[in-house]
Amino acid sequence: MPVRHGPPSATITGIADTPCGKLPAESCLSLHDRVARACVSDAGIELPQVDGLLCAYSFTTPHPMLASAVAELLGLRPAYCASLVAGGATAAMMVQTARALVGSDVCEHVLCVTGDNRLTGMPPGGALRTLAGFGHPEHEVPYGITIPAAYALIASQALHAGRFTLEDLARIAVQTRAHANRHPQAHMHGRELSFEEAMQARVISSPLRLFDCALVSDGAAAVLVSRRATDPARGVAVRGCGQRSTHEHLVAAPPGLDGFGCGDSARQAFAEAGLEPRQIDVAEIYDSFTITLAVELESIGFFPRGGLSEALQDGALELGGALPCNTHGGLLSYGHSGAAGGMFHVVEAVRQLRGEAESRQVAGAETAFVHGDGGVLSVHVSLILGAPA
Repeated sequence: MPVRHGPPSATITGIADTPCGKLPAESCLSLHDRVARACVSDAGIELPQVDGLLCAYSFTTPHPMLASAVAELLGLRPAYCASLVAGGATAAMMVQTARALVGSDVCEHVLCVTGDNRLTGMPPGGALRTLAGFGHPEHEVPYGITIPAAYALIASQALHAGRFTLEDLARIAVQTRAHANRHPQAHMHGRELSFEEAMQARVISSPLRLFDCALVSDGAAAVLVSRRATDPARGVAVRGCGQRSTHEHLVAAPPGLDGFGCGDSARQAFAEAGLEPRQIDVAEIYDSFTITLAVELESIGFFPRGGLSEALQDGALELGGALPCNTHGGLLSYGHSGAAGGMFHVVEAVRQLRGEAESRQVAGAETAFVHGDGGVLSVHVSLILGAPA
């Protein structure tokens, strides 16, 4: 086997996603089947050519070996088959893992599939009740912590420090909704959101209000990572990756609820790609809450600490802004269906770089930054993607 120098090469050759929202005719496995076949078709190969399969997890169908179940459903016998679980970082981690698999000659084509029917496949509030059990079993869960409450603590600290304001968080919610209204598949497509509505929305966990929180949706998304482009005109290069984990539970988070690992994972990805934040044309960054996106935008280095507030007022995240961000609407307005929530970010980045984003298209987009985080800003994975040559 020849010695390899530099990072393993990989190309995203296929993508697929479903509409988000209520999909009552779908199950977790039917969603996986639907996007897997569509993704392979988009790449221009046949399903039997897939020799690697990565899946995530499901709340509605908690199969202990989901990837094996999906392989069976698709009629695949892959050389590598595994399920990854890293919360909202899972999708980006799947791409990072797939790149390593094709770069080390283990696989030729790795299919990464995510999806769940959390909205119609669970009782009302079921997803949030499941997430409530993710806290520390001794120091958090007995006291009733929830995921919104954990992020509310981070928001409270950031607001107290004067880093952000409630108005900043509302502007993020309004901007992502504007992007979603350009995407016909978005859960909130056609539902306008004004700044006043965002500011006056009911409190979920103070200081976070309704539109500061991600949706609960049905939906699925998939990408195919290949050793080489099946169609050079459409293949998107994975130019850099980075990962960092700082804690699992909030009680063990960095002091002051600051300095999370997103900055470290981003620096790794930028160094590998040989780029700087100012050279990114479009960003798709995990936004489980508005405070998640706010913290990450500054920590990654897109805006100086304390500088996001002014940037938001200047329209920095809009299509014509300094950093068009979450151009599909993100988890806040496109949809959130488990690990697929993060995969929607990857799919949108690929569409932008292919020039296929239609009314959402960022003119001349050649570089994209994708970021996923899992837990309570616990584990972070950053990707830098490059447009077809």
